[in-house]
Amino acid sequence: MFTGIVTAIGTIEKVEHRGDLHIRIACPYDPEKMAIGASIACSGVCLTVVDRGGAAGDSWFAVDVSDETVSRSVPGLWSEGRRLNLEQALRLGDELGGHIVTGHVDCVGEVKLAKEEGGSTRLAIRAPAEYSPFIAAKGSITVDGVSLTVNDVRDRPDGTCDFALNIIPHTGEVTTLGTLQEGSTVNLEIDVLARYLKRMEGLRG
Repeated sequence: MFTGIVTAIGTIEKVEHRGDLHIRIACPYDPEKMAIGASIACSGVCLTVVDRGGAAGDSWFAVDVSDETVSRSVPGLWSEGRRLNLEQALRLGDELGGHIVTGHVDCVGEVKLAKEEGGSTRLAIRAPAEYSPFIAAKGSITVDGVSLTVNDVRDRPDGTCDFALNIIPHTGEVTTLGTLQEGSTVNLEIDVLARYLKRMEGLRG
């Protein structure tokens, strides 16, 4: 379980094909606090630590990424040199600063607008029709592992929707969201509460 509050940016150092992908990620975490078997969200994808090393501030951890995970996430995400938003799993007693995030990517969205607006960056992201009903103004959504509040939603005739977000300078600096441009693709995870409400509504129907 995660909160969508990114605590570091990691960089993929090495990718090996061992059936699944075996990936080594450089990060500033303390390796002594990354247990083997622990979960780390990597740009919104929950992955299991299978190895780690280095020193605090200059460490690395390794994960295995299945074909299913690759197919569900942003194309080209799992490549050397790619920067990832990182968050270690929530611990009992930690502050829930964002919202409840599972680390299970639902779909990939495309950035349709990215422009500076009053010192912040305004993004408009297009979501697939299957997931549009789960996105609501003032609701929560996870974009590349970052917990954000939806400002506005515009439904489109084909069932897809464009939802707007405001990225403040701090968020842009401490995550990869500050580098997004029109045409960029992002991992999306809908709010788990919206998922249950949609299911309940379907059953009532």
